Amino acid sequence: MKRETELTRRKFLGAGGLSLGALAFSELALAEAGLAESLPLSLPRAFPGEEAPVTPPPLHRARAKAVIYLEMAGGPPQQDLFDPKPELQRRHGELCPEAFLEGRRLAFIKGHPTLLGSPYPIVRAGSSGLEMSDRLPYLAQWVDELTVVRSLHTDQFNHAPADLMLFTGNANFGFASIGSWVSWGLGSINKNLPSFVVMVSGGSDPTGGKSIWGSGFLPSQHQGVRLRGKGDPILYVSDPPGMTRELRRGMLDTLGELNRMHYEEVLDPETLARIEQYELAYRMQTSVPGVMDLSQESESILAEYGARPGEASFANNCLLARRLVENGVRFVQLFDWGWDLHGTGAHDDLLHAFPEKCRQVDRPIAALLGDLDRRGLLDETLVVWGGEFGRTAMNEKRGGSTFLGRDHHPDCFTIWMAGGGVRRGHVHGATDELGYSITHDPMSVRDLQATLLYLLGLDPFRLRYPFQGLDARLIGVEDGPRVVKELLA
Repeated sequence: MKRETELTRRKFLGAGGLSLGALAFSELALAEAGLAESLPLSLPRAFPGEEAPVTPPPLHRARAKAVIYLEMAGGPPQQDLFDPKPELQRRHGELCPEAFLEGRRLAFIKGHPTLLGSPYPIVRAGSSGLEMSDRLPYLAQWVDELTVVRSLHTDQFNHAPADLMLFTGNANFGFASIGSWVSWGLGSINKNLPSFVVMVSGGSDPTGGKSIWGSGFLPSQHQGVRLRGKGDPILYVSDPPGMTRELRRGMLDTLGELNRMHYEEVLDPETLARIEQYELAYRMQTSVPGVMDLSQESESILAEYGARPGEASFANNCLLARRLVENGVRFVQLFDWGWDLHGTGAHDDLLHAFPEKCRQVDRPIAALLGDLDRRGLLDETLVVWGGEFGRTAMNEKRGGSTFLGRDHHPDCFTIWMAGGGVRRGHVHGATDELGYSITHDPMSVRDLQATLLYLLGLDPFRLRYPFQGLDARLIGVEDGPRVVKELLA
């Protein structure tokens, strides 16, 4: 039976001399002659089972080999953590300035809200004297390792679009996440483990869903692999009863042969991605359980993190993140839900929910930094902490609630970074006395994306992929984003 799909012009060009693979061979030849700087950076991967890809090397020395991204899903309140505002404390309960409302679009606040000071004391931590909340006493011991950015901003004020903008560079679905770009651009360090791993805690997925670790238009083998802390690390990765490794190997060999025949006929690159995914899953059956087995850790390490084998918790995920980067995973993303502190009740307010979330993450994050440092991994591992946006300086009082909470605020929020080539004990940017607007050194989420790629040795401006008629980039197709070199050591 003749197939409906014939060799179209697009497929002919994709397989012929104008394909990405052919262009990459040309780039490689020019690179040897010292002429590659003028070419766009295209980074095709090798076919599964073939030799190393024809990928050009990173364009500068990488300062980090891996990233651990700690995402406090929901948006932690910067005024109550790393950007305290004494003036906001003094004016607590006053009506907010009219300028806070004029021409502004707020997610939930109605009417004319009052200012909301933080319920928690400010402390000065470390030799740098960083001002921060007293809710993070363990992390306070590590502030001299941090670069704190108080001037991050985004253009999205609802969770899902803000998640997508932060992690894929676009507020719409269908774009590639930063971990996928890193996987595609740099490849894998350990062929038996995925190069991009995701773990979730807090009882819920982030609002942006699985698209925020998806591969979008990039080959699908570069999407984030979600690992579970309880039960099988990956669903359906175990062989069914009666299936031996030999039978599994034979089945995959036959399936791979059929997929290659299919690829030669229809030239769909996703067929190759499917082969690679099957092969990686086979290798992970033996490699992942060992890496995920926290019982191999000493009692002192488990106690330091507050981790307990067999549980699904943020503490366990932090310890697993160290084990993963130690074993060659390039990008580990931890999502911890519960930071959407609107104050509609005790479950999401500043007096009950907020200190409990701080308690859940404080000790594990400090333990992670200390553990990486002792093992000589902190200098080559970039740790990032933050949320998708910040919180307002006003009390939300949704529906007349008597609980304290803050609404979404995209205009300014705080993140921090440690290790991986960033400055120690440094504060970048500042906000006004009420913590509502940036006063100097603004940094967009795309600036953050560009800086992360740069620290990994990639050129964020030349790292691109053809999509919908454009050379798509993580940082967007327009000029404007920059590498914030003030953050670099």
